[in-house]
Amino acid sequence: MILSRQKIVGWVLIAVSGAYLVYFWRVRLMTSGAPLAAKEWFNIITCVALLMIGTINVRLAARRQRRLDGEAGER
Repeated sequence: MILSRQKIVGWVLIAVSGAYLVYFWRVRLMTSGAPLAAKEWFNIITCVALLMIGTINVRLAARRQRRLDGEAGER
């Protein structure tokens, strides 16, 4: 099984943003400390956006693969 570049990029985006969100949850939200700064809010919003983009990439790569498999089967 060969993974497409789009699927690999999607999984990397999902893994990196998911890891940061888990880290942020454990370190910043589950402990007492200073209120969240503007930079931290920006990082959270960016990570959620990257998580959505990564998911879209993986789903589109799967759709493309199904389409190519269907075209190959018709020939």
